[in-house]
Amino acid sequence: MSAYVVGLVEIANPDGYREYMRHTPRLINQFGGRFIVRGGESEMLEGDAMPRVVVIEFPSLDQARTFYHSPEYARARKLREGAGIVRLLAIDGYSTAQWEAAVGESNGLSLE
Repeated sequence: MSAYVVGLVEIANPDGYREYMRHTPRLINQFGGRFIVRGGESEMLEGDAMPRVVVIEFPSLDQARTFYHSPEYARARKLREGAGIVRLLAIDGYSTAQWEAAVGESNGLSLE
């Protein structure tokens, strides 16, 4: 099952963060991942404003962990030191079977 690394980023030094960003696609790809969201245009639909959002998909939670704890990514993380505040969460995805079961249960409900 796919897993995701979700990042919330508050950038303080755009130049320093930009250098880090140049290296991450190669490293993420090396560990089987890909960007799903990378700080694109966004609109708050509810709640308080959020910082930059990044979502990276990996084939599994183990692959996400292996990427994060790799020596290669550790070197890249050093590039962003002092460039901002980064929060990263690794989380399992939601399978198609889980989704279909949830939709089936939900279809039998009414808001009336």
